[in-house]
Amino acid sequence: MGVAIRANSVTKWFGQGPLRTLAVREVSFEARFGELLYIVGPSGSGKTTLLSILSGILRPDTGTVELEGHDIWSLDADSLAQLRLHKIGFVFQDYHLFPRLTTLENVAIPLILQRVPWQAALQQAASHLEIVGLRDRADLPPLKLSGGEQQRVAIARAVVSRPDLLILDEPTASLDGDTGRRIIEFVKTEVLNEHRCILIVTHDSRILEYSDRILHMEDGRVRQVEDHHAHG
Repeated sequence: MGVAIRANSVTKWFGQGPLRTLAVREVSFEARFGELLYIVGPSGSGKTTLLSILSGILRPDTGTVELEGHDIWSLDADSLAQLRLHKIGFVFQDYHLFPRLTTLENVAIPLILQRVPWQAALQQAASHLEIVGLRDRADLPPLKLSGGEQQRVAIARAVVSRPDLLILDEPTASLDGDTGRRIIEFVKTEVLNEHRCILIVTHDSRILEYSDRILHMEDGRVRQVEDHHAHG
């Protein structure tokens, strides 16, 4: 499988003067299409900062990030925004669903931003709700859904525009163990494919078994990349 995303010596500082801290230190790794890669480490290890850099949200101070061989941080602001809209799906820890919209309308948002006609966007959104098993919840507001259902809606919204890279930030943090495992099983069997790479940041040891590889971070560095297949 080809390389989906590659980080080359990525470094990020925060703050000024004596308060200046190094959040990400010379991080280099690559993730491939068809792969479910976990990024793990203690709080403050740089995971979230790295995630923001990889997804085109936070510019690194040094180093490059290549998505399908193209350096995303060489793009101007408009091109970078288009790349995030079309190539990268992001599932936030607290879902970021719009409470005044229906479940169906929430899923359609990325397509509306891509200027897909309204009815066509709703049709595509409906088919993705079908995929995540929530077609019968289409007309409900998010607050009427359980945590696991809201997470599946967020995943449907993230993949409706068929991104090549999908990033999930602590996807099981607010879910019970069984629901969390079902969500990750769903991601692995229904969302991951040979044309997509999925990165998951997690503290949840209960879901590590579903990974292909695990990138361990500590003090802003990559300490180890573990091939999970090697452990069965």
